[in-house]
Amino acid sequence: MKIALFGKTFNDDRFFYFQQLIETLERSNISILIYSPFMDFVKGKIRFAYDPEVFTLHSQLPGNADFMLSIGGDGTMLDAITLIRDSGIPLMGINLGRMGFLSSISKEEIGQAVNALIRGDYTLEKRALLSVETPQHLFGDMNYALNELTVNKKDTGSMILVHVYIDDKLLNSYWADGLIIATPTGSTAYSLSCNGPIITPDSENFVITPIATHNLTVRPVVIPDKSIIRLKVEGRMSQYLIGLDSRNSIIDSDTEIVVKKEKFFINLVQRVGDDFYTTIRQKLMWGRDVRN
Repeated sequence: MKIALFGKTFNDDRFFYFQQLIETLERSNISILIYSPFMDFVKGKIRFAYDPEVFTLHSQLPGNADFMLSIGGDGTMLDAITLIRDSGIPLMGINLGRMGFLSSISKEEIGQAVNALIRGDYTLEKRALLSVETPQHLFGDMNYALNELTVNKKDTGSMILVHVYIDDKLLNSYWADGLIIATPTGSTAYSLSCNGPIITPDSENFVITPIATHNLTVRPVVIPDKSIIRLKVEGRMSQYLIGLDSRNSIIDSDTEIVVKKEKFFINLVQRVGDDFYTTIRQKLMWGRDVRN
């Protein structure tokens, strides 16, 4: 078995847990394939029994890795999918951050999680993505998102007006700071902080959530993910911001954006006994009221 490791940077007090992960993999005779910039970060701070193989491009993964472990938080996992792409390689998140809806394995659970992976005590949960089309092909061949697409005003000045069409029918024209189109996975991210609903991963929906809308009667809307969404933006400024997960670009106000469901899925590793409902109860601390 060969496992790819992806990460960025983390605080010095997290190296102990990463060392534990490396030792667990080496004891189990797991071959390690590590992202080159991440290897540069940990070099000299982590002891390896042997020099691990490194990779830089997503094309080096298919057929060369059985799993990928993302070391960090949810943002790190969102970056990891830009390397996994449509390869189908299962992804498991080791959470060295804080909340961790996606990277649900805590740093204290590293050993048991890796051992469960080796034993085959896991399931794969398919997570849908959305894709975006613009005339300028702003995001190239990484025009997809696991969490959300966001449209935001470029500065702190006036609001923008976002016209939203669903299958060529006008849904609404939103006066707001911006708009979020989230997948079920993204429903627990930015959309949730803007009062969007929590959607289960298998629901086959998108949620459209305005950001600081000026009309108080406007609420998030859930639509089938087979819908095609078109966005047109107006405002006093000639440009605005568009984001796909953690990637951002500037776009002209006369540009039409088309959003639809991506053709491939991301396979997230779930340990036996873990599930979405357990995760949201724990992360949102439901039932922690002293009266329960």
